[in-house]
Amino acid sequence: GQGCQEVGMGQELAKSFPQARLLYEEADANLGFPLSDLCFEGPAEVLNDTINTQPAIFVTSLAVMRVLEAEGKLQPPVMAVPAMVAGHSLGELTALAAARAMDFGAALCLVRERGRLMKLAGEQSPGGMAAVLKMDDEVVENACKEATGETGTAVQIANYNCPGQVVISGDKEALARAIELLREQGGRRIVALAVSIAAHSPLMASVVEEYREAVDGTPMRTPDAPVVANISARPLLGVNEIRDELAGQLTWPVRWTASMQWMVEQGVTRFVEVGPGQVLSKLMRRIEPGVEAVSVGDMASVEALAQ
Repeated sequence: GQGCQEVGMGQELAKSFPQARLLYEEADANLGFPLSDLCFEGPAEVLNDTINTQPAIFVTSLAVMRVLEAEGKLQPPVMAVPAMVAGHSLGELTALAAARAMDFGAALCLVRERGRLMKLAGEQSPGGMAAVLKMDDEVVENACKEATGETGTAVQIANYNCPGQVVISGDKEALARAIELLREQGGRRIVALAVSIAAHSPLMASVVEEYREAVDGTPMRTPDAPVVANISARPLLGVNEIRDELAGQLTWPVRWTASMQWMVEQGVTRFVEVGPGQVLSKLMRRIEPGVEAVSVGDMASVEALAQ
């Protein structure tokens, strides 16, 4: 998801593996500007602009995936795609592309449009987000409901990341009141995030219709592997469900904890986080410590995966 980007991501892989280099070149051609330069060299302030961040993470994650496929490192057993996939927020589009539900070029254009529209929504309805640590989900939900009622503006849980870690998102006044209520109830670890948009909240509603048009105009097919949805924490069963999920996801919470728990219940014992950063593998260790969780996003981790 957005937030794991860093200048230099993907550069080593693109130098060492033609599969990664060609994907970046295809992305540059599709977008009409050198996204690869932005990933490899920055500057950070441009890379961190939502409209650029989203395609940059998407392309880098799929570049890693292409390398793993080419090197035969998605085994055992040998498979063209993983047994099951999921993606956190933006990562859901990456997961769908990895499962062959969308072609790379079409998915990239949709990701770019998602970033553009989310940035626009942030300009039209400025808001904020905050991480809340070591508090029960129900306590946080109730504080958000109370703050929404008091202020007449919206705040809600945006991300259920793992037990004891959620992110709340919404209007600045409602967000501030929710934080105040949580601190009154003993919350000691509440951290405002350096973002100008209120992702996965009603403040994104102004762009949902236009985004839905972009989603509906993107060719899709049934994925080759189950894609576990952010909204329902269950597999998306067909193209219509995928379209509904992608459009609805802008304003609905990411139920990451429930998604990972469902996958564990199906017998999954090994989780490979593909792309920059190690956020998801760290969350997985808190969701279900008994499973294997590794992150793969650079040369060293690609090489380590085979060992």
